Amino acid sequence: MRTSAPLLKTLSPFRRALGQVDWLLVGTTLLLSVVGVLMIYSAVHSNPDLLANGLHWKQALWSTLGLVVLAFILLFDYHHFTRTAYFIFGLVILLLIMVLVAGRVVYGAKRWLVLGPMRLQPSEVARLAIILLLARIFGSRDSTEPLRLGELLYPFGLVMIPVVLIAKQPDLGTAFTIFLTAAVMVFTVGVQRRLLYVIGAGLLVMAPVGWVFLKDYQRNRIFTLFNPDADPLGTGYQSMQSKIAVGSGEFWGKGLLQGTQSRLHFLPEKHTDFIFSVLSEELGFVGATLLLVVFLIFIHRCMLAALNAGDKEGALIATGVATSFFLYSAFNIGMTLGLIPIVGIPLPLVSYGGSASLASFIAVGLVVNVRMRRKGFTAF
Repeated sequence: MRTSAPLLKTLSPFRRALGQVDWLLVGTTLLLSVVGVLMIYSAVHSNPDLLANGLHWKQALWSTLGLVVLAFILLFDYHHFTRTAYFIFGLVILLLIMVLVAGRVVYGAKRWLVLGPMRLQPSEVARLAIILLLARIFGSRDSTEPLRLGELLYPFGLVMIPVVLIAKQPDLGTAFTIFLTAAVMVFTVGVQRRLLYVIGAGLLVMAPVGWVFLKDYQRNRIFTLFNPDADPLGTGYQSMQSKIAVGSGEFWGKGLLQGTQSRLHFLPEKHTDFIFSVLSEELGFVGATLLLVVFLIFIHRCMLAALNAGDKEGALIATGVATSFFLYSAFNIGMTLGLIPIVGIPLPLVSYGGSASLASFIAVGLVVNVRMRRKGFTAF
């Protein structure tokens, strides 16, 4: 008994910390990862080359590594990460510049850095850098008054650096998502009403200018959204095949590994951008709806962490992560259903991608960290 008392006293803080972990958020994260590995295998099992690469095993390895990193993040107060936000931001900018200079081109886009046997996609880490940076900037703000124009110029300039670098890869989908995530975080802090009108008017004026800078294939994707039948074997091919896959799943689906659009290779990028189409064809309306419910639970838990955060930094981190996951999910699913143009955004934790998977687990770790150190509680 004498020897066990000190041990129990030592373990007490860890027990207390484990009791404060949002296990529902962690559970939904793991569930989405398991579904992702399963659907990636289903997408590639009929392709000998992709199957030989063991993409599903690689995704499982990245998810396992992500879980380890998530647990490691919980050992430190999230303020340690916001204090290093400028360093992380600078490192990400350096990586994005390296991508433009020496990145690998895949399907006409230069998004990856090849580091020996690994490929790194810095744009996936950029969203985390922006969330931490804005949490640092606005979290230390003492005033409760709405933000004025002068207070927005500095963070806006910082946000636009990675947004422009990512857009030049080109990866407009990710750039736009990062910009919207930053905008939601700003609105969470509060903005003067007249400034909102000015921003809205500015965006309307800039829209035609943005159209001029779009590449031809990007304009064609927008045209295809309104008339996918105009070029069914060209620009409209991906959208049409995706909608066929989703619709053919009907209510219960064709069964796991039985999706014809996938097995017969009609569906392009089926293990990455169009993984939701594979799931919908094989598991039907029921499976797709259940996946959406899991995502809604995930986002709801992130927002609860934001509402109960111990300070503004924690609230902004959780809000940024929730917004990012919502936008990524909405854009990916909307893309597969033909509701928005094809923008090449993965479905978080489900689509194949090591960088995206690891970044998602880090984001979840930050939210769980905020929840553990919420109002009235101390993890360690």
